[in-house]
Amino acid sequence: MKPYPFTAVVGLPDLRLALVLSSISPAVGGVLVRGEKGTAKSTMVRALAGLLPGVDVVDGCRFSCDPAAPDPLCPDGPHEKSTSHRRPARLVELPVGAAEDRVIGSLHLERALAEGVTDFQPGLLAAAHRGLLYVDEVNLLHDHLVDTLLDAAAMGRATVEREGVSVSHAARFVLIGTMNPEEGELRPQLLDRFGLTVEVASSRDPEQRVEVVRRRLAYEADPDAFAAQYAAEDAQLAADIEAAQRLLAAVKLPDDALRQIAEVCASFEVDGMRADIVTARTAIAHAAWAGRDEVTTEDVRVAARLALPHRRRRNPFDAPGISEEQLEQALQDAQPDPGPEDDGPGSGSAPPETPEPQGSEHAPPGQPQQNAGGQQKTVGAGETFKARVFRVKGMGEGERGRRSRAITDSGRTIGVQPASVREGRPHLVATVKAAAPHQKARGRDGAALRLRPEDLRYALREGREGNLVLFCVDASGSMGAKARMREVKSAVLSLLLDAYQRRDKVGLVTFRGDAAELALPPTISVDAAASRLEGLPTGGRTPLAEGLLEAARVLRVEEIRDPRRRPLLVVVTDGRATSGPDAVARAQAAAGLLTGVTTVVMDCESGKMRLGLAADLAAHLGAEHVPLAGVAAESLADAVRARTGRAA
Repeated sequence: MKPYPFTAVVGLPDLRLALVLSSISPAVGGVLVRGEKGTAKSTMVRALAGLLPGVDVVDGCRFSCDPAAPDPLCPDGPHEKSTSHRRPARLVELPVGAAEDRVIGSLHLERALAEGVTDFQPGLLAAAHRGLLYVDEVNLLHDHLVDTLLDAAAMGRATVEREGVSVSHAARFVLIGTMNPEEGELRPQLLDRFGLTVEVASSRDPEQRVEVVRRRLAYEADPDAFAAQYAAEDAQLAADIEAAQRLLAAVKLPDDALRQIAEVCASFEVDGMRADIVTARTAIAHAAWAGRDEVTTEDVRVAARLALPHRRRRNPFDAPGISEEQLEQALQDAQPDPGPEDDGPGSGSAPPETPEPQGSEHAPPGQPQQNAGGQQKTVGAGETFKARVFRVKGMGEGERGRRSRAITDSGRTIGVQPASVREGRPHLVATVKAAAPHQKARGRDGAALRLRPEDLRYALREGREGNLVLFCVDASGSMGAKARMREVKSAVLSLLLDAYQRRDKVGLVTFRGDAAELALPPTISVDAAASRLEGLPTGGRTPLAEGLLEAARVLRVEEIRDPRRRPLLVVVTDGRATSGPDAVARAQAAAGLLTGVTTVVMDCESGKMRLGLAADLAAHLGAEHVPLAGVAAESLADAVRARTGRAA
């Protein structure tokens, strides 16, 4: 079945342009497409492969070497006088669950030991060389694999180091990743490695939506006939891309345009110099796409809109995007000084002051807001800080992350798997030891070992796993003091930021009045949790038992849904229980249902007269009791220094 035509996709002009520019100049660094489900992200990426010109490759080379300039380090080389053929550009899709060996390739350890030869099995990076590498749901891919992909895309090479043998091969490709932000964000340092980013959303225009459905149904009814309708448009677009590729090397970047790029990047306070370099490369590609041999202000403007939005984020709670007004101002500031006679915009007149909005719905962050009944109020959070690291007890086997100790497929080798375990990476020394006693019986007569499948032993590795961090937050009236609630939200947001960095799943249970609710089902979207927490109202009695029961219910469901991910429960409360009959006894009974869960009780009690109820709750839970002020990493360091007598 023919793929959906690229030119048949309705709307999405920014995504269309970003994909085209990355195809013209792979040095841009690829595209990250962010958007809700069902917005044709995958459709456009798969259609793009059909627009790229074919490539000449050396016959028999598994690494797609260019016959005009073969890779001198190619594992299948040298290719001095080889024949070649032309093939279409490839689109290689990397599944989310791919193992590292499948991505970068691997050495055939059995042949290396038995025959003394280096037999490298190419991975997906080799298959994508001189083509497209597409990762759907890239935010769900393990961080170390994303790092590997981005390193290869930036360096143009992939290197495999294993058991003292090093293999390197060319890996130049256009990396395209798609993601739904609702399912979790990429870390900022990984975001920065993508050249361009585009936000996509489904159209709210009924006419455009009708056209989308009409075209999709026509394609499904007869894919070949539908593709034929757009064949001429796709062919013309492919020809335009090829023409821009030929023009690319001749495009000049004048100093004025370079100064504009520097001014824009400085204005948006992006970290490092990658933003400047990517913006320059994108501007050059856009000039070639427009048929110009010199970069103009319009090229810089388009490049900045695509290259900078994701580089402005300092943490997952920042909204992506850039200000159009700030961009235009930066471009104007970089223009040569026209002199004192200029009476244009910004020549000295101050902008009019905007009156401060009035009303409770416009209250500044951190100020309480009253609803119509006056019984609830919402308090914003203060500044976040570096939080203490809380870990789940024992050794897990969960998803790779950065929090608790676990047996993983990477990390330091701590032993050998039982002989019955046949997965992971082979352990060289253990394999040789298993085979050595049988060499005489097997008739060994040379330097090579005689190996059999039963000789292979696999490494046992210890790394870190991501956990489920479930917050159970008291939102009752006793927590509603403005200053205290601001501190509580700051502490929880700081723990959320820590969970984001450690690749945890998070959930949020709140309790107030006479009930508890699951405000956010467990998700890897930490910014969603932060958003729910920011708007959390307070007021009413304290149904502590209901909060603990709801937390226990959520953990039971998650144990069935995601059994490998161990939980860490964070109960945020002052320990009071005031809702319903026998509130304290019911809370203690509910705590008994959670005694097997690693739990932290964040004590929010304040004032001179303290009842110590949160400490009592921690004792019933078998939990670590942490005062609210002790959540910060600095306070822990101060306590350690005080105990050891060191100077602060």
